[in-house]
Amino acid sequence: MDYLIRTATPADASAISRTIINTLRQSNALDYSSDIIDQVEQSFSPRAVLDLLARRQVLVTTVDDHIVATASLDHDVVRSVFVDPRHQGLGVGRHLMEQIQAVASSAGIDSLRVPSSITAEGFYAALGFKKVRDEYHHAERTIIMAKALDQ
Repeated sequence: MDYLIRTATPADASAISRTIINTLRQSNALDYSSDIIDQVEQSFSPRAVLDLLARRQVLVTTVDDHIVATASLDHDVVRSVFVDPRHQGLGVGRHLMEQIQAVASSAGIDSLRVPSSITAEGFYAALGFKKVRDEYHHAERTIIMAKALDQ
């Protein structure tokens, strides 16, 4: 499959929302309760995604013009990395993260942080991110990870 990574546009908001919510329900539901998934899902409605597009640099990965993954850069923090479950394990997330890291490096950022879900901790560790600490938002555990970038 040929993947294309590009900057997201406002027209992508609904598709990004669907990709994130689908991933939350399928992949993250293995590690989080339905109450936590429902709570997190509210942060990724199409309207909420439009707001994120105005505040962050958001990238998407497409296959045949369909969004299958997304990630965003908020200064030196990688946020909202989601890969549709049908495309996980195929290198899509790794390539998307390589692009995010390239964008950060070109902006003069020398290290990145990522608030990882339990589900994605191994993915980020495989990319060279190291655990810094755990954070809890009510019952939701987030693993804060960091990585120095090669300039």
